[in-house]
Amino acid sequence: MDRTSETSRTAGPDRPGAPARAAGHDEPAIGTARRKRRRVVLPLVLVAAVGGAAALGATRPWDRGSSAPGQPALGHGTVAVERGSLSSGIQVAGALAYDASTPVVASGRGTFTALPAVGSVVKAGGRLYEVDGLPVVLMTGERPLWRDLGPGVEDGPDVRQLKRNLVALGHADGLGLAVDEKYTAGTAVAVKRWQKALGVKQTGKVAFGSVVMVPQRAVRVDEVGVRLGAPVGAAEALTVSGTDLVAVVQPAENQLSRFKPDGKVEVRLAEGGTVQGRIRSLIRGGGGDGGADSGGGRQKTVVTVVLDDQRAARRAGPSSVTVDVVGDTATDALVVPVTALLALDGGGYGVNVVTGTTTRLVKVRLGLVADARAQITGDVKSGDRVVIPT
Repeated sequence: MDRTSETSRTAGPDRPGAPARAAGHDEPAIGTARRKRRRVVLPLVLVAAVGGAAALGATRPWDRGSSAPGQPALGHGTVAVERGSLSSGIQVAGALAYDASTPVVASGRGTFTALPAVGSVVKAGGRLYEVDGLPVVLMTGERPLWRDLGPGVEDGPDVRQLKRNLVALGHADGLGLAVDEKYTAGTAVAVKRWQKALGVKQTGKVAFGSVVMVPQRAVRVDEVGVRLGAPVGAAEALTVSGTDLVAVVQPAENQLSRFKPDGKVEVRLAEGGTVQGRIRSLIRGGGGDGGADSGGGRQKTVVTVVLDDQRAARRAGPSSVTVDVVGDTATDALVVPVTALLALDGGGYGVNVVTGTTTRLVKVRLGLVADARAQITGDVKSGDRVVIPT
């Protein structure tokens, strides 16, 4: 007899010694004939399609009357084999936020005499705030200025940053100014041009505290942490961010392997619609509660996704989003719950297909497994009913 298509018949009322079936009971009897092997539901670790990974452990061997002494018999039900699509992608809740939040420390001495409005955008070369009636200007750079700059100053990377900005802002046009660490006479000329454009005294020198360096070429003011009239004293005056919105998520540990640097994702907006994105960074220790999650103090990983369509993102504004990480997909597939799968003694898996009042064990091949469902192929068709434990 073919092991892949085997019929187990239930004792009926016309057979001697068989118990009578209950009146009105029209469910098919579920295989009672015992074989030398027991069929065990396969333990599977599943990747859930919604909300992250899920796992199913091993269940007890099932066969009518096979429960352990003193335990209730395990019940059974049936479910139809479905034809449809299956995906191993995951979905993680996150948020749209302005990129790269950065505190701005006010250096030098004096009194705050003008402050920006929250939500205002300042570009490189623009006035960020004012001290003692003089503008403090935004420039682009990775390190803050730490000294006065002018002719005769020692060479340094802060000079290089200043010269790079003077060139980018057009104040060094025609001077042939080299972007290096030397404060040359040409540098002083470019500084005077910049000071003239600002409407301040043209000294050719840059006073400590008159420039704020940030990595971005333009920033959005997120928060103002000082008041007008407050003294400057190494205070965190402002918090600024980039002007672009990014999607930020904190996946669970068992989801991190699905997030690859430069990997493509789809971001579903709360107001409807989707935006394509790319994973820019995965940074450990960005948990909202002191950088630690609830799992024994382990720090979460923050994933930042840059978006292809800023116009759509700005229409949504800071809001909740769902980030879809696309995995493998099977279309036009026969799909059953994983609880319908049986591990066979000789290897492989099978399902019990209901035929009238009997069941037959059909060996199947597994395809994609996701969201507690499995793709199968074999002597099974859509609409067939297979046995599952209940």
